[in-house]
Amino acid sequence: DCCTRICCGPLRAFDMIIKDNADQEVIHLNRPYRCQSCCFPCCLQEMEVSSPPGTVIGYVRQKFSCIKPKFSICDADDNEVLVIIGPWCTYSICGSVEFKVMTPDEETEIGRISKEWTGLLKESFTDADNFGISFPMDLDVRCKATLLGAAFLIDYMFFEKKANQENDGFGMAS
Repeated sequence: DCCTRICCGPLRAFDMIIKDNADQEVIHLNRPYRCQSCCFPCCLQEMEVSSPPGTVIGYVRQKFSCIKPKFSICDADDNEVLVIIGPWCTYSICGSVEFKVMTPDEETEIGRISKEWTGLLKESFTDADNFGISFPMDLDVRCKATLLGAAFLIDYMFFEKKANQENDGFGMAS
């Protein structure tokens, strides 16, 4: 809806449908509207991932954190299977911004979600972003799809602009 896009910018709710080459829906991402503030744990961001349509396979849930952004990757039964830990600073100054994909105990890094540096001109004059996701080959396909949803949520929370204003910042204060 045009009104929420203008008024809420990157905070707006969205439904994203990802289709295969045969134009069949394979993944559905649903993000409800939520305020974005590190000061209010009741306003933490969340996304539901479904595949096939109508069958929930996982959730991405922001965890309360004052310094570094954290997200839980949960399965369909709401069990935490992975944790994403972001950097304290999400500014991209001539380099990529790395979000580490960790085991639930936050001890072992098993992958990354990265906002890739695309060069001074593209970073300065466009809102286009390039992301990379790495994870183990043997990771469950439902978990891989949920990590894809996490990349979109991270993009909306930290790297989208509202009315041509930069949203990059320090940790959860951005």
